[in-house]
Formats: sequence, structure tokens, C-alpha cells
Amino acid sequence: MTRRPRVDVDLDELDQIIDRGQQAPLSEAERSTERTSAVLPPHPAPAEAPENNQTVPTGHGRNPSAAYHGASQVGVAHPTLHSGDICPECRRGKVYRQKEPARLVRFVGQAPLEATVFERERLRCNACGEVFTAEEPETAGAAKYDETALAMIAVMKYGTGMPFKRLERLQSQLGMPLPAATQWELMAAAAEPLGVALEELIRQAAQGRVLHNDDTSMRILRLIREPGDKRTGTFTSGIVSLVGAWTIALFLTGKKHAGENIAEVLKQRAHDLPPPIQMCDALSRNTPKGVETLIANCLALGRRQLVEVVDHFPEECRYVLETLGAVFHNDAVTREQALSAEDRLHYHQEHRGPLMQKLHQWMEAQLAEHKTEPNSGLGKAISYLLNHWRKLTLFLLLIKGEAQAVKTARREYRGGALGRTDS
Repeated sequence: MTRRPRVDVDLDELDQIIDRGQQAPLSEAERSTERTSAVLPPHPAPAEAPENNQTVPTGHGRNPSAAYHGASQVGVAHPTLHSGDICPECRRGKVYRQKEPARLVRFVGQAPLEATVFERERLRCNACGEVFTAEEPETAGAAKYDETALAMIAVMKYGTGMPFKRLERLQSQLGMPLPAATQWELMAAAAEPLGVALEELIRQAAQGRVLHNDDTSMRILRLIREPGDKRTGTFTSGIVSLVGAWTIALFLTGKKHAGENIAEVLKQRAHDLPPPIQMCDALSRNTPKGVETLIANCLALGRRQLVEVVDHFPEECRYVLETLGAVFHNDAVTREQALSAEDRLHYHQEHRGPLMQKLHQWMEAQLAEHKTEPNSGLGKAISYLLNHWRKLTLFLLLIKGEAQAVKTARREYRGGALGRTDS
């Protein structure tokens, strides 16, 4: 079996890509692990001698001091000089305080949760035996675990993915034990008042114009099932809903698949709203029943199947990958220019539409003219794209937020117009 060549990655560049990915979806050029230039051999080009021996300096990779907005700020005054004093160097001018101080960053280590033991003095009468104990200081607080402790446990568990047992072990090693069972009890009690907020988030998510959903398997200790339930798997469904300017992310864990969970969410959708766009992969269990959505599939997932067989079909895969690369580039242009929904649609139809139509014709010819074996890796990848072509090209029909366009897209979607090469 042919092995993929090793790809060297610049860690500073990777950190920057991760930071940008937390703010907005990555462009095609930033998907470095599957970048077309990384999975395909480069086009042969004549060797050119470098103009000089200079090398391009790399970034230092450090954060500026302004990035430490959560750090304690300590002002340090000059030990001998004050604003308005005579300059000790030239003795002619005066020194004045600069707008920007010289910043110095220092780190210290501490436990995720820090405990304080208050030793209250006790005095006992040697005659009557009465014991007098010092009052609790106000700084001790009323509860053993205050709000900041609950918040830190939640952040460690649900924000960074640290298991309760691992946090238990870390706290024990630091001499401030915090049993996993106690952590669970604290989280269960803290989550109860949040139920009202969760129900409201679900209600608002149901009103979204675009919803993304997917499943991942989940391992839990025990799940109580209804009598006669033959399912054995446990899943966490992620549902991301775009509602106006807001993005709502829901995570639902249990026996239900993503399609069933999104169906439950959409039951709270207002009746006067048009069907939402649903972005998901092509698995049938992602499709809801009993509610109407306009299903769109992700081109990146279809592209990935070409990446997996590129070693065996380099030229054919090059054509598809480079075509999709141009499609993704046009999408990035619309985001950079912050086009309106209608302008973005027209841009897609003008620039991406011909590319997708040409690609569709090429793939149909590969199978119809027996240029590609249908059962080969390339044939299966092409068949996947062709079988889901309407859902992969839904973006060429929809204008975000316009009901009439949604009705038009629904009609053409059902009629199969998106699957024809003249669409």
C-alpha cells in the first residue's frame, strides 16, 4: 500500500489558522491537512535560481502583552523619577509619562480549584468546661464550594474536556482533594436552574434560517432505556442554528440520532416561517421525519472522498479538487466582500454555477463513457457526488432569509432541476 508523503507544518502558521477558525469558517486554502497542494503532487515547473541567499524570517509565535486581558494588572512606578522632573541624562528637558507603559508578563502556577482552611481559635474554660469558638470570617463565605468553584469545574469538564476523575487526581496531587462524585453532584445541582435557559435556547434555535446537525458516538456509564428498546448505541447530536445575527449551539446526548433530535427541536418552529435549510452529511439518520427542511450536503465531505483515492487516480482527482478549490475560493470572496444575501446568490450563480455544471458533465461522462470503473475508489467518489448533486448545489438557488426564494428552491428541489446539467 502506498503511503502518503510526510507534510511539514509550520506551527506558527497552524496556531494562526486555529485562531481564525474559532472566529469564522476556514477557507479552502486554510484547510492545511487536506489542502489540494498537500494531497496532490505539484505541477512540474522549471527550476529557478534564488535571487539571493536571504531567508524569509519566521514569526516568533509569542502573544503580545495586550492579549493577556485576563491577567492581573500591577502598576509599577519609577523609583526615582516623576512626571515633570528634570531629565537626569541631559539636564535640559523634563520627563513626562508615556501613554504606553513597558509591559512585563510573568506566570505563576496554581491549582484549578484552590482551598483555604480557616483555623478558628477555640478557648475552653477550665472551671465550667464551656468552649468559645471564633466566628467565621466574612471572607470565608456561606458555602463550601462558591460560585467560582462551580464555574471552574464546569469550565474544566465541559469547556476543556477534562474528565472528573482526572481533575480528582490532579487536585489530590496538589493536596486539595476534590472527589469525582462530589464534582458530579455539584454540576447536577448547578445545572438545574439552567434548564429554563436551555428550553428557551431550543425554542429560539428552532426559528433559525439554517441549521447544521451531526452525530458522534458517546460513551457513558449507564443510560436508562424504555422497555422493549433494542437500541444499544448512545450518541451526542450537535445542532448549530443561525438565528439572525446569533449562532446557537445545542448538544443533546442520548439514544436518539441527529435526525430525531433536530425533528424534536423543529417542532417548536413558528408555523408562519418557511422550511429551514438543513446542512448535514448524507447519512439517512441525519434526516428528520415529520418536519420539512431543505436539505443541503457539504461539498467538503464529498471532496474528502477524492482526497482518499488521490494516490491511485492523481490526474482525475486533480481536476475535481482544483475545480472545487475554485468553488471554495469564490465562496471566500463573498465572505471577504461581505456581500448581501441576494448579491451573494448572484455571485454564486455567475462564478460557481458554471464550474459546478462543468464538473457535473465531466463526472457523468466518466461513468457513461466507461472512463472510470464504477466500483473503483474514484467511481464510488464520483457516484457519491452525482447521487447527492441536488443537495450539494442548493446554494445556487437559495437567497438567505427571503421566503419567496425558499418557495422557489423547494419547488425546483423537488422537481429535480438541481440534478440536471443545464441547471
